[in-house]
Amino acid sequence: MTCIRVELMPRGYDVLVGPAEAGLEQIRDMSRGATPILVSEPRVFALHGSVIAERLGADPVLIPEGEAAKTWDTLHQLLAGLAERQATRMTPVVALGGGSVGDVAGLAASLFKRGCPVIHLPTTLLAQADSAVGGKTAIDAFGEKNLVGSFHQPALVVADPAFLDTLDQRQLRSGYAEVVKYGLIDDPDLFAWCESSGLGIIAGHRDLRQQAVVAAIRAKARIVAGDVEDRWGKRALLNFGHSFGHAIEAEAGLGSILHGEAVALGMVLALRFSSELDLCPAADAERVASHLAACGLPTRLADVGLAKRGAKLTSWISRDKKNSQGRIALVLAHGIGRAFLDISVDAQRLTAFLDRTA
Repeated sequence: MTCIRVELMPRGYDVLVGPAEAGLEQIRDMSRGATPILVSEPRVFALHGSVIAERLGADPVLIPEGEAAKTWDTLHQLLAGLAERQATRMTPVVALGGGSVGDVAGLAASLFKRGCPVIHLPTTLLAQADSAVGGKTAIDAFGEKNLVGSFHQPALVVADPAFLDTLDQRQLRSGYAEVVKYGLIDDPDLFAWCESSGLGIIAGHRDLRQQAVVAAIRAKARIVAGDVEDRWGKRALLNFGHSFGHAIEAEAGLGSILHGEAVALGMVLALRFSSELDLCPAADAERVASHLAACGLPTRLADVGLAKRGAKLTSWISRDKKNSQGRIALVLAHGIGRAFLDISVDAQRLTAFLDRTA
């Protein structure tokens, strides 16, 4: 078991990477006699949830799978479930599932009685490597990704790589994109390790998966600690590829493209746009595109049916939360491991670039 401490003010928390059983013992201790409420979705609950609910003595609440969970209706369902079960501000909400389950369960926990503990048991590579850590919660609204949300740090995260054995290849590839992201932000050695290990991670090598999750969590913990609520620009680097990615998801229809697939394409677009602006070597952009393509991830807009939609994609990007005073802000790069936030991107040049990029 590897324990990574996320140091935040006023309260940090631990991320345990390893067999879930040790984490379940800690959750039982943290519950202090209260009955935990286990939030999951039917497929994950059938695979893992009934055993976990029994060991925790938890009361389960099941919500829809995937992006369909991140709605007002599901949020209302969860809040009603907490009220019906007479949850208190000390009742742990245990989120068992992927990023969508964690997002909406975390938001419900942040709102109920002005906040009760949320504990994440992420079951996808994307959630283990990224979304379960950092405290961002959200639902989708008005056609936009993660428009309504809050910051609500978990009390504990337990990431068991054994959960990943039940994922299909598409989900694994999607989650792997978020691992690659940490190399591209500020760790070129991690990206080089991904180049040699990525196919093994996707294929099911347990040790490589453990290493990937630990490396990603350590990177995120370091970045989040310096900008907890994403206000000073440092945490914005975690959105490398995400402004493009969220626009791709919205234009394609939320839920039709997996988040990690959109992020993979978004990272390639960010690097290619950086290259067009003479900020980044073209060879770096193509090196990243080559690796992601070899792992089965999309690297061109035509791969997801969105070629020649520059104006529409730029319109979605113009709504991004990083933007300020009518100016588009994008995380771009000077090369692999050298991401930075550009707070004044030329919208016309961006649209022209996206239209040319098949």
